[in-house]
Amino acid sequence: MSIQRRLLLYLLLGAPAVWAVALLISADRARDEVNELFDTEIIRLARQVQVTLSGIASSGAAVPGVALPAPASAGEADLRDLAIAVWNAEGRLVLTDREGAQLPRQPQAAGFVDLTVSGDPWRVYYLQSPRAEWLVAAGQSVHERDELVWNLVAGQLLPWLLVLPVLLLAMTWAVRQALAPVRALAAELRGRGADALQPVPTSRAPLELQPLLAAMNGLFARIDATLARERRFTADAAHELRTPLAVLRAQWDVLCSAADATERRQAETRLRTGLDRMDRLVTQMLAMSRLDATDRLPRAAVVDWRALVEQAMSDVLPLAERRRIELGCDWPAEGTPAFPLQGDAELLSVLLRNLLDNAVRYAPEGSSVSLRFEADGLVVENDGPSLPADALARLGERFYRIEGQPEGGSGLGVSIVQRVAALHGLKLRYRARDGGGGVAAELKAT
Repeated sequence: MSIQRRLLLYLLLGAPAVWAVALLISADRARDEVNELFDTEIIRLARQVQVTLSGIASSGAAVPGVALPAPASAGEADLRDLAIAVWNAEGRLVLTDREGAQLPRQPQAAGFVDLTVSGDPWRVYYLQSPRAEWLVAAGQSVHERDELVWNLVAGQLLPWLLVLPVLLLAMTWAVRQALAPVRALAAELRGRGADALQPVPTSRAPLELQPLLAAMNGLFARIDATLARERRFTADAAHELRTPLAVLRAQWDVLCSAADATERRQAETRLRTGLDRMDRLVTQMLAMSRLDATDRLPRAAVVDWRALVEQAMSDVLPLAERRRIELGCDWPAEGTPAFPLQGDAELLSVLLRNLLDNAVRYAPEGSSVSLRFEADGLVVENDGPSLPADALARLGERFYRIEGQPEGGSGLGVSIVQRVAALHGLKLRYRARDGGGGVAAELKAT
């Protein structure tokens, strides 16, 4: 069911229900006002009769039994619903109208009494004289009061029923106008192309739609960023894989055309080296793509640096042995924690492995690489000549490699480290090693 139909259904059901409650409350208030009005008139009538009887008694005349005649024309008034009766001290009915004879005499009654007279409910007011010479009773049928109340209620009900169709049309128009921004938004989104991810304007949107539009714009931004990452990954992969594949094809051709065993072994070695480089490149590109698609840590726990360092050094040990690089790790003094951190152990293992791999790969053969932990970070250092400032500033650019390096690489290792560091609230900075030659990769909390 659409929102418009739901709103109309709620209004069509709710408006009559609320009006019915208001009508009942109004009828109850009208009944109270009518009762108060007629009760006042009955009391006044009873007292007037009492005053009249008091005047007759003071003159010394006897009150004869008499029946009050009905007027010749009562207009729209129905006097059958009104009665008056007077009894003397002996209980004899001395004064009554046409309906008063039906009223019962209740000597002990005083004030209003609800009675049933000839099967109909009546409200009767009894008034005793000061010396109990007579008892005055003035009453009215409750039917007369109910008729007046319902006439008042009907006077309110009829106009409302006549206006109801107009009200329904007005509510339908109001609901359609209120939902016009929703229809406009739907039309705007329906007319967009698949790659139209620009934000939806929110300046003229109703306040109720602005949270929805903000969420949609956030979704568009995330989708756009994801597509941009995918396009960049595709472009990078197409660019970076072209050369290794061409080299592998050439090495395969050399291997297939090798004339002797020595040339064949050399071709096999070069082909194996090329395959290793290809494997490293594809692995790092996939890791970079996975990290780019992550906005938050998948899991976080207290980091066990000793286990991570042991694993990372084991991973780079074959390269270090081939290049005769000595690996070392300096831990803080006893009792001092080694860079306390909450993080993802798997991602931090990738970070350490790449830092150590880059340090070992680009250190001079026969030198050393050290990993040093501090209270607020860690530092990976190697020996050798320091890099110029412009080269240090460009470290971290994707596929950027310093010229003249004897070891192969893809230029993605530093980018991976930077992304993992950012996910953990850390910052990677490359600088010259303290005291001179070499490069230091410093990882600190931001």
